[in-house]
Amino acid sequence: MNVYDSRRMADVLIPLGYSYTDDPKKAEVVILNTCHIREKAAEKLYSELGRYENIKEKRKTKGRTTVIAVAGCVAQAEGEQVLRRAPYVDIVLGPQTYHRLPQMVTRALSKEGVNSKSARILDIDFPVEPKFDYLPEVKTEAFSAFLTVQEGCDKFCTFCVVPYTRGAEYSRPVEDIVSEARQLISCGVKEITLLGQNVNAYNGRWHSVGSGAASLAQLLYELAKIEKLELLRYTTSHPADMTDELIHAHGKLDKLAPFLHLPVQSGSNDVLARMNRRHSRGDYLRIIDFLKAENPNLKLSSDFIVGFPGETDEDFLATLSLVAEVDFVQAFSFKYSPRPGTPGASMENQIPEEVKSERLTQLQTILMSKQRRFNEACVGTIMPVLLDRPGRNFGQLAGRSPYMQAVHVTAPADYIGKRVKLKVEAAFTNSLGAVFADTSLSFWSERLERNDG
Repeated sequence: MNVYDSRRMADVLIPLGYSYTDDPKKAEVVILNTCHIREKAAEKLYSELGRYENIKEKRKTKGRTTVIAVAGCVAQAEGEQVLRRAPYVDIVLGPQTYHRLPQMVTRALSKEGVNSKSARILDIDFPVEPKFDYLPEVKTEAFSAFLTVQEGCDKFCTFCVVPYTRGAEYSRPVEDIVSEARQLISCGVKEITLLGQNVNAYNGRWHSVGSGAASLAQLLYELAKIEKLELLRYTTSHPADMTDELIHAHGKLDKLAPFLHLPVQSGSNDVLARMNRRHSRGDYLRIIDFLKAENPNLKLSSDFIVGFPGETDEDFLATLSLVAEVDFVQAFSFKYSPRPGTPGASMENQIPEEVKSERLTQLQTILMSKQRRFNEACVGTIMPVLLDRPGRNFGQLAGRSPYMQAVHVTAPADYIGKRVKLKVEAAFTNSLGAVFADTSLSFWSERLERNDG
């Protein structure tokens, strides 16, 4: 979602004459878009800010003004602290107010803003009006794109800061999402990933009176009607919101990728209860059974937190047994990180750091082994891949498999933006190597390899 938000922040500044640069020494406006899920992300912000302070001071000696803005969830949660710790920051804005960024930048560059630290801007309100109503038409040169359909969360998991930084659940109207999707397609996009902090809690409305609410499944069916849209994904989901209708969509919609990220967090019912996850281990396994019945080719990824307060050795073993039972092809796993203001941070029986580290290492070893085995099982298979970026090596292009693996193939540059059938020939821990399944196209691979260098 931060990738989507960052792009939209750039969009709102275009009317002021700004364009993107990846060189901070040339930047007149620097925006750090932040995440507050884990402590390391927040601390990294201040490290990065120190670097930009040096750049700002050097530009100042040459008579150049630099506006530094901190956006996103750290800004929302620690706005006043950011201004205290980094007095050279000009703007602090939350994730719900970036549609007002042009006015903030204009004010920061005014005579009052440049000459007075007291004029620094803090805008971390939760405005009544949704920011999406004020964003310009989306533009992109990418072939795969994100599209936010839902924000915020009402679940209040005891480890999670999202309800406090992103606010209550909000779902965009169906027609607005379809319109943005069509605009993305007109720019050349072929794959769209729908985003939400709790995306399958989507409960959008139609503009037409009396049409009622629309679920994520209904939205997916509506988007699938767009002719040139080739693939749909969505993330991140909550098990408690995996409705029968959404599960059925995985068996009926050809455009819906055969891959689902469904965070479980723990395999222990006791830990899940303390996390306020609103699902049990059994609930999670039943959902997977239903999904597999609808689409036997569906593959799963998940999130895990180890070392949540009170997690016993038996609780951790329950997580390992869940991992053994479910064929996760990818997973994200982390040590529990207490977030200020969340119930988990004040719970008793906090787990020592060394115990969390040991458990994480053990879990990740198993998860990575499963991921590697799945990648190896893909060798010899043929899969459609949208080549949407340069690969790691000269003469390579890359894309994502239907199961979100990175796939690299030797191919001419003008194949960027094309969906091709690739035969997997090599498996690595985090990626696949492939050739064109069409032997007439494989000639390109052979020729490029001969001419390499």
